[in-house]
Amino acid sequence: VVFLAESGGGSVQPGGSLKLSCARSGDRYYSVCMAWFRQAHGKEREGVASIDAEGFTMYADSVKGRFTISKDNAKDILYLQMDSLKSEDTAMYYCAAAGSMTAVARGEYSYLGQGTQVIVSS
Repeated sequence: VVFLAESGGGSVQPGGSLKLSCARSGDRYYSVCMAWFRQAHGKEREGVASIDAEGFTMYADSVKGRFTISKDNAKDILYLQMDSLKSEDTAMYYCAAAGSMTAVARGEYSYLGQGTQVIVSS
């Protein structure tokens, strides 16, 4: 079992930045892939960014060039640096652990955190 705890959400003006963190505990040998999902009010949950064990990353087209996913393997922490934020980035952001990048691309995951709220508004 993997436990995920997100932090770092908050309110920011358009054009601003936030850095989300996800502390992972439990079975440290599970999961080839870690990812961030988000869900805006009234919309389906969508994949935002993912990173595999080798550090290969993938991003949704809507965040390419603005968001950066990274991880600290020694501390078991996943990050999402979000720059040039837009109002449409407003959503609950979730950390996830999945078996593969392919699974994440299909919107699938094995474990999901409780989420952290991001609000982008002037």
